[in-house]
Amino acid sequence: MDIATLVGIVLGFASLIVAFLMEGGHAESLLGITAAMIVFGGTIGATMTSYSLADILSIPKLIARSMKTPPDRRPELVEEIVKLAEMARRDGLLALEGHPIDDPFLKRAVMMVVDGTDPELTEQILHADVEAMAARHARAYGMFTTMGGFAPTMGIIGTVMGLVHVLSSLENPDELGPAIAVAFLATLYGVASANLLWLPIGNKLKLRSKEEVEERQLIIEGILGIQAGENPRMLREKLVVLLPPAARSGRATRGATAQVGTSAMAPGGE
Repeated sequence: MDIATLVGIVLGFASLIVAFLMEGGHAESLLGITAAMIVFGGTIGATMTSYSLADILSIPKLIARSMKTPPDRRPELVEEIVKLAEMARRDGLLALEGHPIDDPFLKRAVMMVVDGTDPELTEQILHADVEAMAARHARAYGMFTTMGGFAPTMGIIGTVMGLVHVLSSLENPDELGPAIAVAFLATLYGVASANLLWLPIGNKLKLRSKEEVEERQLIIEGILGIQAGENPRMLREKLVVLLPPAARSGRATRGATAQVGTSAMAPGGE
C-alpha cells in the first residue's frame, strides 16, 4: 500500500480542520450538507457528461490503485532479459519458445522474435502497444484532472446560490452572518476537494503510468537487443542505464563481479 497517498490526503484535510479550530472555529460550522451536494454532486455530474458511464464507475477502482505501490520490477526484468539473451546466443532464438515467462508483454515480445518478425516491425508493434496503454492511462488520470477543474467552479456556483438566498432574506439582519458563512462553505469544499483530493490522485495515477511505460520501454530495448544478437554482457550494461541510480549501482557491481569471475576461469587468467 502507498502510505504516502493516504497520509497525504488525511494530513491535508486534517491541517485545514485543526488550523480552523485553533483560530477559535467550531467543527460543526464546517458541515454543510447542501454545499456538499452542490460541489460533489455537481462535479460528478459534469464529469459524467464529459466521460462515459464506464469511466465514472471506474473511479473507486482508480482511487484504490492510487493507494497501492506496485513493486519496481525493472531490476528483475533486466536479469530475465539477459538470461534470455544468453539462451538465445547459446541455443538459438527458437529455444526461447519453451522458456516460462510471467510478464505478458515480455512474453508477447519474445514470441514475435521466435516467429521471425522483422525487427523494425517488432519495434513498431511494441511501441504502438505502449502508446495505446499510455493513452488509456491518460484518459483515467485526465478524468481526475477534469474533476479538479470542475470542483472549484461548482463551489463558486454553490456560494452564489447561497448569497442569492441570503440577499432575498434581508429582513432578518441577525441571520445574515451565519447564512453568508454557510454559503461560502461551497467554495471551501470545491477548492479543498480539488487541491487535496482530485488533482493529487490524478498526479499519482500519472506517475504510476509513467513507471509502467518506462518498464515496457526497458523490455522493448532488451528484446530488440536479443533479436539483434547483442552480447548479453553488453545488453546488460545498456539496460542497467535505464534503472534508477540505487538499483543501477547494485546491478553494475553484480555484473562486474561476474566478469571478474569469468576472467579468472579463462585460460591464462590470474
